[in-house]
Amino acid sequence: METLKLEIVTPDGQIFADDVKTVTLPGSEGEFGVLPHHASLVSLLSAGIIDIELVNGNHELVAVDWGHAEIDEAKVTVLADGAVAIVGNNESAIADAIGKAKKLIESIGDSDIAIAMAEAKIDSIMKQRNS
Repeated sequence: METLKLEIVTPDGQIFADDVKTVTLPGSEGEFGVLPHHASLVSLLSAGIIDIELVNGNHELVAVDWGHAEIDEAKVTVLADGAVAIVGNNESAIADAIGKAKKLIESIGDSDIAIAMAEAKIDSIMKQRNS
């Protein structure tokens, strides 16, 4: 199976670094997916959720406020002003991470659509995990 190297970095440090199957990014022109061998490009990112499909088929979510992504055939590098990984070992930890992610996206202001889309994506992934 071919994979893609994904790195998500903020001014505070690295949030994620691993090989993944796919990644869906909240581009400034709308969401877009990246697979191995994607054409090279640089894209602005809007407030939203990065959906990461891991090699084992599970998904991880990272909320970002804004930034940009540099993409080539083998690697995606995301530089974000702020990011929150939505992970945890129990429901309490996940609920706390979701709360932090919502605050991050709300901090953008004028982002009602981004908030609604992020909440819908979080809810969808959480339902998949619980079924």
